[in-house]
Amino acid sequence: MLSTTKHRIVPVWLMIILLTASMGIFSRPIMVHAQAEDDVKSAASEGAAKPATESPQSQSQLMWLINTSGWIGGLILAISIYFLAIVMQCFLELRSSVVAPPELMEECEALLAKRDFNGIYKVAKESTSELGQLIATGMVGLSTGLSDAREAIDRQSEVITVDMEKRISMLAVIGTLGPLIGLLGTLKGMIASFSVIARSDAQMKASEVAHGISEALVLTFEGVFLSVPAIYFFAFFKNRVASLSVQTLNAADEFIRRLHAAAHKKPTAEAAS
Repeated sequence: MLSTTKHRIVPVWLMIILLTASMGIFSRPIMVHAQAEDDVKSAASEGAAKPATESPQSQSQLMWLINTSGWIGGLILAISIYFLAIVMQCFLELRSSVVAPPELMEECEALLAKRDFNGIYKVAKESTSELGQLIATGMVGLSTGLSDAREAIDRQSEVITVDMEKRISMLAVIGTLGPLIGLLGTLKGMIASFSVIARSDAQMKASEVAHGISEALVLTFEGVFLSVPAIYFFAFFKNRVASLSVQTLNAADEFIRRLHAAAHKKPTAEAAS
């Protein structure tokens, strides 16, 4: 009988806590000093331009981050939300209690003790779990022998494994796309900075150059920040899929072998009675 393993959901909560903490850090206000130069002529003596006083403008770091990220940052944010949805869905679906429900095995064991083979097939066929599919496939293959039934279970197990791997394939795609989208932002920011330098003749605005460099670094950070957990969770769920597939296949194969043995003992029991 397949043993139920408990899977921890700590990584998801840890990531949510880190995201919340980072949002709290970004929401702290910072002071942005914007220098404005007005040509105010002195009526008394020098006739030189009088620099205006600095007027500080308060802007939250979160708003600065949003403005600096631009539409590429919005794209990364949308992919991050999709990534969280996939992770939550995988944690809910890729569990032993879902892939191989203990109550299904208990019901099949009870029906096997009563030699109700039609009831076993009906229960397994109506089950939406992977274990139910394997048991139903194996019972169909028993009509031509135990070896054919086990081969049918192996083929169905491969189909089920491929289907579960499809659910986590997007995590690998997101892990690959994250740095590439960040690289796109890096190129965009560096082009903006060097274009300011190229167009400046005598005076170069340092704020515009710094804005382009900030955009390049921020978008690179956001892309890597998305890619690292995506690669981790892809490897995490890939190992879980492999473990669940092997455990479910072994449980179905063992049950089919015992069912085959019970079916062949039935005529002997009836003859003895």
